[in-house]
Amino acid sequence: MSDDQGRRVSRTARLTPWLALLPFLGYVTIFLVIPTIAVLVGAFSQDGRFSTARLQSLGTDAALRALWRSLLLSGSTAVIGAVFGALLAYLVVTRPATSVLRKVAISVSGVLAQFGGVMLAFAFIATFGFSGVVTVAMRDTLGVDIFGSGWLYGLPGLILVYSYFQIPLMVIIFLPALEGVRPQWREAAVNLGANTWQYWTKVAVPLLRPAFLGAMLLLFANAFAAYATAAALITQGSTILPLLIRSALTSEVVLGQQGVAFALAFEMIIVVGILMTAYAVLLRRTARWLQ
Repeated sequence: MSDDQGRRVSRTARLTPWLALLPFLGYVTIFLVIPTIAVLVGAFSQDGRFSTARLQSLGTDAALRALWRSLLLSGSTAVIGAVFGALLAYLVVTRPATSVLRKVAISVSGVLAQFGGVMLAFAFIATFGFSGVVTVAMRDTLGVDIFGSGWLYGLPGLILVYSYFQIPLMVIIFLPALEGVRPQWREAAVNLGANTWQYWTKVAVPLLRPAFLGAMLLLFANAFAAYATAAALITQGSTILPLLIRSALTSEVVLGQQGVAFALAFEMIIVVGILMTAYAVLLRRTARWLQ
């Protein structure tokens, strides 16, 4: 083989990985980069000129209330999902790899983690709504009205519904970290005189803490950006930021609010960007011992 042929083969070998990434890069460009640029341009421009006037809408009472409710919803469901999901993942990982229960639990978690939107909202309305199955059964048999004043269609209802897919999502995310904890570490701790409590507090928990916090941040971002379930469950009002953006884009009462929607979307990008940066840092720390 001549030197020219060798250089061509070497150049082709270097370009092959990038060629394989072209479909993914095209997907990211169309559905992530271009929309982000459009939001930035819309948030920092007015009448074709650079302006920060639209960002002033972020200080209004409605925007601050929606931000607070979004943070409360995301934070509470992230904690609930992380705690119960981690416990469920631990129960799963203690089963043998060939266990049917383990395979079923992982499969069901994968399905439920993606179960959202209109279907999930309808399922909870049919179960806990005013004429839901559980509501009617409790009302007829025990005389208890669990529907109350319509909590399902407010922030408490969103917390319950979001937790439904946050917990199985935590199982899927946190399971690899638990599987990475080697039995030899516990044996070494026991040989050194450590009991079960000391092993978990001194060895296992410090190792799993970055993965647990990273998974919690991912759950927070997942709930913070979720829209379809809340939009199907809450038809009136702007409880959280995604619904306030919808209201700004579709309101027939106050026209010309697209600029406000751009500013709110920019705010969400900032929050999610901070969360994902922190998640990447924690993931890098976890990868050190998972490898």
